[in-house]
Amino acid sequence: MRNISLIAFDADDTLWECQTYFESIEKEYCKLLSVYAPAEEVSKTLFAVETANMPLLGYGSKAFLISLVENAIEVSKGKLKANEVKKIIALGKELLELPAKPMDGVEETLKVLRESGKYNLVVFTKGELLDQKNKFHRSGLSTYFNDIIVVSDKTEKSYHQLCEQFSVGVDQLLMVGNSFRSDIEPVLKLGGWAAHIPFHTIWLHEVVEEYEHPHLLKLDFFSQLKDAL
Repeated sequence: MRNISLIAFDADDTLWECQTYFESIEKEYCKLLSVYAPAEEVSKTLFAVETANMPLLGYGSKAFLISLVENAIEVSKGKLKANEVKKIIALGKELLELPAKPMDGVEETLKVLRESGKYNLVVFTKGELLDQKNKFHRSGLSTYFNDIIVVSDKTEKSYHQLCEQFSVGVDQLLMVGNSFRSDIEPVLKLGGWAAHIPFHTIWLHEVVEEYEHPHLLKLDFFSQLKDAL
């Protein structure tokens, strides 16, 4: 790991909490639609709608909001009332105002890494550009980073482009994140390094089988990163 010069950080559920807010909104959404279908059915069909919409809408709060409305129309068999649509939109908008408060150990660790002068630090996240940049600035963490890069999806190609942007080889990249599917596996396949810091809950779409790897750091807490480096 002595060659690492670029450290990329996932944003949601790595730097600040996110998925728990989505789950809270989904519970309220299921309550709202309980007159049309049980919660289990509403959640199941919502995930199917989200998955179908990903190629066109991508990830993030705005894509989620569109899926909420579309699914509600389907679940209600077209009987959804205007006031119910308004309530669903209000629920979705709550996600656009998340506090983005840094989780325990995040700011302390970033400060140490920034002051070391050894690394370029970048937020590398997927989702909707304005939403993610707004959370980034609300977090108060921008002073520690060289840049924030928002992509439609985290693919091997997007990681290659990240390395090209900072003029480093993939073997000089360390990716830090909570999602094995998006943050860890693509980087390991390319020969880079990855630090996996699981969050206590994860979106079903991000669930994959995990495995050991010589370039993989498995951490329990964000603050362990500075010690590992």
